[in-house]
Amino acid sequence: MFARAPASSANLGPGFDTLAVALSLYVEVTLELADELSIVSEGCGGGRFDDERHLGVRVAAGVLGHTNFAMRVTSTIPLARGLGSSAALAVAAAAAAGAREPLAIAAALDGHGENAAASTLGGLVVAQFSPRDGVVARSLPLDDAWRFVVVVPETELSTADARRVLPSEVPFADAVANLNAMGLLIAGLGNHHEFVASSMNDALHQPHRNGLLEYAEGLLARLRESGAAASSWSGAGPTMLGLVTDSTADAVATAAKEFLHSHAIAGEVLVLDADRVGLVTR
Repeated sequence: MFARAPASSANLGPGFDTLAVALSLYVEVTLELADELSIVSEGCGGGRFDDERHLGVRVAAGVLGHTNFAMRVTSTIPLARGLGSSAALAVAAAAAAGAREPLAIAAALDGHGENAAASTLGGLVVAQFSPRDGVVARSLPLDDAWRFVVVVPETELSTADARRVLPSEVPFADAVANLNAMGLLIAGLGNHHEFVASSMNDALHQPHRNGLLEYAEGLLARLRESGAAASSWSGAGPTMLGLVTDSTADAVATAAKEFLHSHAIAGEVLVLDADRVGLVTR
């Protein structure tokens, strides 16, 4: 069986562990029953763990109850960059193995549901996950005008490391500020004419994570200065995201490339569409 799932960018500023948008990078998984396990991985992460340790193998084995299968994984989603590579792979692998609810399987692995929901449903999503109730996800309106400039540094940053710097408690005012911003952000993503630049501001996670990357604040500012409607960390980073339209995408992408060059940061800059299909199987 074949399954394909898109990348995703979570949080989008104030929507911590809640909002995500599917992006036009993909992981494809093909699985066939066989006498013994074999796996071939290509593209991003290709050849890194072509054995029982591979996340796709572990997910499929959990669905099937055995490892008597041949798997091929092809991915254009950079690993450990804040683009939902693990969630997308888990969704695709579960689906390729015939799981009835690949979203639930992927969300349980992540411990939060927004990346897996975006990879499953496509578009802009809101999701909630709890150990008791599992994942509940809903699609939200997303204006066709929006595009996404993603700046992907070559250096990896694990989600676990990015979460270690977060506080266990936050001030009441910061929580209210994020609620206000997220409400406006949802409205502006649904209609670009109503977008408010400050709606992508965040007080819960980005200020604490900025210290992990000395260039983070400068790059986010450069994206806005060059024409992005707003900017944010993509998930737990290190990828940074600029929200753009067709009229601003080229200028913002060029400015991002110049920033990387001037700061001697290895990486790439991509202009991506939202994926509006989500999980595809056949």
